[in-house]
Parts: sequence; structure tokens; C-alpha cells
Amino acid sequence: MAHLKENISSFFNNRWLVFVVAVWIQSCAGIGYLFGSLSPTIKRSLNYNQRQIARLGVAKDLGDSVGFLAGTLSEILPLWGALLIGAIQNFVGYGWVWLIVTGRTPALPLWAMCILIFVGTNGETYFNTAALVSCVQNFPKSRGPVVGILKGFAGLAGAILTQIYAVMHSPDHASLLFMVAVGPTMVVIALMFIIRPVGGHKQVRLSDGFSFSIVYSICLLLAAYLMGVMLVEDLVDLSHTVVTIFTVILFILLFIPIAIPITLSFSQGPRIPAEEALLSESQKQEPTKYEDDTQEIIFSEVEDEKPKDVDMLPASERQKRIAQLQSKLAQAAAEGAVRIKKRRPHRGEDFTLTEALIKADFWLIFFSLLLGSGSGLTVIDNLGQMSESLGYDNTHVFVSMISIWNFLGRVGGGYFSEKIVRYKFQPFSAYLCVISS
Repeated sequence: MAHLKENISSFFNNRWLVFVVAVWIQSCAGIGYLFGSLSPTIKRSLNYNQRQIARLGVAKDLGDSVGFLAGTLSEILPLWGALLIGAIQNFVGYGWVWLIVTGRTPALPLWAMCILIFVGTNGETYFNTAALVSCVQNFPKSRGPVVGILKGFAGLAGAILTQIYAVMHSPDHASLLFMVAVGPTMVVIALMFIIRPVGGHKQVRLSDGFSFSIVYSICLLLAAYLMGVMLVEDLVDLSHTVVTIFTVILFILLFIPIAIPITLSFSQGPRIPAEEALLSESQKQEPTKYEDDTQEIIFSEVEDEKPKDVDMLPASERQKRIAQLQSKLAQAAAEGAVRIKKRRPHRGEDFTLTEALIKADFWLIFFSLLLGSGSGLTVIDNLGQMSESLGYDNTHVFVSMISIWNFLGRVGGGYFSEKIVRYKFQPFSAYLCVISS
């Protein structure tokens, strides 16, 4: 019985569980990509012209992009608190829009509608921030795949929510707005306490490569399945039962990754000595001032003191030599022979906002996103009107298609950026991540 409790505790503190739950949250967090399906309904119900719809699209883009408040609050509040704020914003913003579109509340001026769209879509930034912050901390050696997969599922949310909407089989197109307001809110509130950095998150497991391979396989299978289902539903008049079966299979594919933390937590296989052990309870606590000082010694002095030929040694021997040097430096610092100085973080490490603002990499990514992402957002925002102008009544199929290829591009960007970084081409890797977003 005690062993079972230990396994259950290991399961709920497994970093792969956090990652899988983050994937589920991201799967319903890409609300902004559904605007192409929502805008025709809003346009018809409120008698808006294309210029007014374009202004709503701008408000949506701003809500999806202005994430500094979510980032700031995530440093102050626990991550579940940030997720709760995002869920409330999503529910209030899109819920109010649904009430207006269905005539349950009086219509508001255009500027007020822009605020509601902004507030509702801005909730997505809280979902993204909490998911990315927790998983990047849990997988510090696999940041590229983690970010690529999570952002990919955010892009795939449009196709997933569209398929769920197909099961509702509602002739009222405004029900999609209701689903957008209620669905992600319920999912986030149900799972928000699992999203967090867990003890032992700096462990390196040899099973990680295989686990990520499983996730990548599921990503490819999921994209191919959704593409096939989308085309079949558009070309063939299917019964509601068949559509329901398709959706059940979709949920099964989304739930398959939960097998990874279950297997890792309940398997009884022997530990491999090369794998780093979990942190003990005492190590999970906040570091003391002395530990902080020791870290500063390690990172600020080792580069100056280590012999030049250390980098040419095999990895195991190099780590051994650096560990010995760190121990000597810590002893010297305790005796006052070595000064402790602040070290600026290097690329790939954690930055404060002030430290990031003086880095060229930050401004390269900032201006690349500022100047390069507008064309894609313009297409997404006006996809509904574009398809209707070409004579297509079902705009959802185009929203699903762009979501699927968006998903593949982001996942691929995360995968290849990690491979490129391993060959020391960091600038090109950063550029690849930017264009894949």
C-alpha cells in the first residue's frame, strides 16, 4: 500500500504529467485562430461592414500579443493564479460577446466590442505563459522541442475546437462563440493546479529521447488525422454518429501522451546510474543566500580559471574537472580569497527584463515578430470573409486547414531549432523559431 502511495505521489509530481497537461491546455488556448470562423457570425448578427470587422481583428491581435501583464503576474502569483485570471478573462470577454450576438443583452458600441474581444483573447496569453514557464523550467535541456510542441498545439486549437463544434451539430453558428467562452475556461480551471515546476525538474533521463519521439509521432498522426477528417467531412455528407466517432478518436489521440508519465511513475525498472536522481525534499526548498553566492562563484569564476584544454576533454571527464574547480572556488570564496561577482546570463539562460532589453537577440526577435507576423494574422483574421467571397459557406474547413499547417510548422521549428543549436548555430536557430511562430 505504501509503495502504491509512493507511485501515485511520483505520478502527480512527474514533470511529464505537467507537460501533457500543458499540451491539453494549449489545445484549447489558441482562441485567436478561430476568429476567421467567429467573424462572419458577428458580422451578420450586428450588421458590421468589413472595416468594422477589421477593427475587431486588430483588437483580437493586440489581445493575443500583449502578454507583458501575464508575464509580470506569473512572477508574483502562483501559476494556477495566472491561469485562473486568464480563464476569467476568456469567459467574460467571449461570453459577453455571445450574449450580444444572440440578443440576450443590448448591443454595445464598436469600441466596447473591441475591448471585449481584447479581454477575451488576452486570456490566451496567461495560458501560454503558465504552460511555457512551467515546462521550460521542467525541461531545461529540451527547451526547443518543448516550446515547439506547446506552441504547435496552441496553433492546432482552431482545428480541434472546430471538430468539437461539429459534434454539437447546432444550426446556430453563435454556439461556436459559446463554446469558445465556456470550453477553454472549464479545461483550464480543471487542470490549473497541475501546471507548475516540480521537484527534480533538472534531472536528465535517458528515456527523455524516447518520450519526445512518442510525442512527435503523436503530433504527426494527429495532424494527418485531422486533415483527413476535415476533408472527408467537407466532401461527404456524414451522419452525426460518424462525426461523433471521429471526435472520440480525436480525444483518444490527445489522451495517449498521458501513458508517458504513467509508465515512468509506475514502472518498476531499475534506475540507470547515469541518470541524475530526483532532488531531495531539502533541495526542493528555496535556495539560501549562501547557495546563491556559490552559484555566482560557479558561473562567474569557472570560465576564467579553468584550463583551456578542459573543453577538449570527453564530456564525463570535463564535467569532473569543472566540478573539482567549482569545489575549490567555493572553498576559496568561503576564505575570502575569491570575490563574488555578478555574472550576466548567457544565451539560453534565464534573463530579467532589464538584462533582456540590453541584448541584441531580444531586439532581433522583437522586430522580426513585429514586422514578420502581420501577414499571417491578416489572413487568419479575414479567412471567413475570404472564403465566403469565393462562394464557400463552410468557413470552418479553411480555419482547420491553416491551424493544421500552423501546428506542423511550429512543431517542426522547435525540433529543428534544437538540432541546429547542438551544432552551435544559435543565431540561425533563433531565426528559425521566429519564422515558425
